[in-house]
Amino acid sequence: MDEHAQIIELSTPNYTMSYEALPPGAEELIKEVFQGNVVSGRAFSSVLDVPSVTVGAPVFDQDGAVTGAFLLHSPIGEIKDAQNHSLFILAACLFTALLLAFGLSVLLARRFIRPLQKIGQAAELVMAGDYSARVDVTQNDEIGSLASNINALFAQLADIEEKRKNLDRMQQDFVSNVSHELRTPITVIRGSLEVLSEGLITDRGEIREYYHQMLSDTIHLQRLVNDLLELSRLQNLHFQIRKSELNLTGLITDVVRSMQRIAEKKQVRLHLDKEAGLVLFCGDYDRLRQMFLIILDNSIKFSPPDTEASVKMYREGERCVVSFTDHGDSIRPEDLPYIFQRFYWKRSDQNPNGSGLGLPIARQIADRHNIEITWESVLFDHTTFFFSFTGIWQPD
Repeated sequence: MDEHAQIIELSTPNYTMSYEALPPGAEELIKEVFQGNVVSGRAFSSVLDVPSVTVGAPVFDQDGAVTGAFLLHSPIGEIKDAQNHSLFILAACLFTALLLAFGLSVLLARRFIRPLQKIGQAAELVMAGDYSARVDVTQNDEIGSLASNINALFAQLADIEEKRKNLDRMQQDFVSNVSHELRTPITVIRGSLEVLSEGLITDRGEIREYYHQMLSDTIHLQRLVNDLLELSRLQNLHFQIRKSELNLTGLITDVVRSMQRIAEKKQVRLHLDKEAGLVLFCGDYDRLRQMFLIILDNSIKFSPPDTEASVKMYREGERCVVSFTDHGDSIRPEDLPYIFQRFYWKRSDQNPNGSGLGLPIARQIADRHNIEITWESVLFDHTTFFFSFTGIWQPD
């Protein structure tokens, strides 16, 4: 178009259009274009015989003057088709996104929710008392780590429950053993008192025998009660062990000297070998003396007459080892793992007044001093207990 709205050129071949064919309002649009503005409108809809949008732009010459107006017509239908196509693409994208979201939710449910459900089910079993329950989840992520930690916790709970059951059994066995140990001397004492009180025994010699038996049983009861109290105190972690610097060699010498008369009465020779020399140790003198007396007393008790019970001190590197050896009938192999249990040893002809608490007391004293106890026993040959001391030193 020129400035007077006369057609210069049409993009449609073999088609002419006169000024009169332009719709009303075309002159105003062309005037705005010749003012250098780009304008748009729907005033030329009848040109394409369909609803359309017209855009007008100025045409400049070399001097920058507007020499013509360029009009571009585009049917609105094509725009609507593009809009509809865009809406279709948007709907397809939304549907695809929904499918992806559903798939991801299923995957997340299997990856996160189901393992959590398994953890909850295992926890319910454990709360119901089934400590063997485990979480069957193996994932290399935080939930897998959580499942592993929970399984470790369940294992610890199972171990604690097993220890609790063992403790209950030990308590029941303890009560049963104490009852058994107390019942026999009490029954004997009561029977003797009934016989004496009813005057069934008149011979003075027999009466003295009854009194002697009651005294012996009473002494046994007193020893049993004292041993129980001693063991109970040592097993209490709040019970203080009074440690101080002591001469371990002098302590061993004192113990052997104290048991010398008992050994002579049993016709057992005591031999002390102080190969380690002077050894200093930090511990409770009275408790360590009690521990060694228990072991040496057992060595003498179970040694046949005319045999030797030996005590030896020697060094093994930074340690000092004290060994006690007797040549009695030794300990049967099946009994070795249980010799430090309470009431395991029963009274015999060699140990008629034994309470079965001596070795457990010795073990508790050794544990409170970090002393390692080992033992060996060759049937019908010898039995040896080894006490290994760490943290020793010699005087300068």
